[in-house]
Amino acid sequence: MRSSQRACTIALRPSLKGKAIGMTDIHDVPLKGGGFDFRVRVYPADTPNGTLLVWLHGGAFMFGTLEMPEADQVGRRLSAAGITVVSVDYTLAPLDALTALGPPDPDAGLPSPELMRAEMEAAGPRARFPVAGLQIVAAFDWAVDNARAYGADPGRVALGGASAGANLSAGAAMRLRDRGTTVPALLALVYPSLHDGILPPNEETAELLRNIPPARLFTPQSRAAINRNYLPDGDDPHGYAFAGGHDLAGLPRVLIVNAELDSLRPSGEAFAAELAAASVDVRVVRERDAVHGYLNEIGHPAAEHTLMLLEAAVAEI
Repeated sequence: MRSSQRACTIALRPSLKGKAIGMTDIHDVPLKGGGFDFRVRVYPADTPNGTLLVWLHGGAFMFGTLEMPEADQVGRRLSAAGITVVSVDYTLAPLDALTALGPPDPDAGLPSPELMRAEMEAAGPRARFPVAGLQIVAAFDWAVDNARAYGADPGRVALGGASAGANLSAGAAMRLRDRGTTVPALLALVYPSLHDGILPPNEETAELLRNIPPARLFTPQSRAAINRNYLPDGDDPHGYAFAGGHDLAGLPRVLIVNAELDSLRPSGEAFAAELAAASVDVRVVRERDAVHGYLNEIGHPAAEHTLMLLEAAVAEI
């Protein structure tokens, strides 16, 4: 692990109460959930404002790491603003749907699907639903139990993520609501996919998407392959895999940030409407001229604006 990342892996018990080691540096904590080992990376706030965000990267449930900007940039930027961030390295789904994504955008500088598969097959054990969702609940519980050690209030713990991470956040929030104990103070969803499938775009969105390279968009076919890879039988009576279209009453307030040039935007917009109909406070923002995954582009105007939105939303809980 690079020293420039300021990260140190520390062998700690699941609770940090009474511990001081590593509390000011970025550090990893091993946890267990869903029958698998996993870890969280903690970005302690430079000057704590009393809040904490449990954050999940995306990657079609199949890939993504704690080092990608969608995870690391969020942790670094928000912790510098006073928010402790707990970034979750959840167990990924198998790679069976990788070929359904098609060839990568040649202008994006991404490796080939073959190289991606070879690298990801070396990443460790993989598992389908519900493993990752159960790990998110475990990570949230750990964050609440240990919030005070990082200068945060256990009642001011938010949960959020980007893309598949947003989906997992929503599913975990549904589980936490149904459990009837501690729930997140805020749910923050960035370019989320919250329904099982691509929702049809309206006329305005369809016109905007016509000019986007196909490799930068999810199609109904690719999304179906991703979702069946994650939840093979599609059986989701409680909305723990895909919260959209289920009973959302009782969820915490929600921030949704959609990418304008994203075939998943209709899902985020529909989910916002479903939340409002369920009397859940929701704010929905469209990042203009942005495509899916923009948090991985450091310095992108949409990424900068979304980081500001996340900071403000979490700070006010």
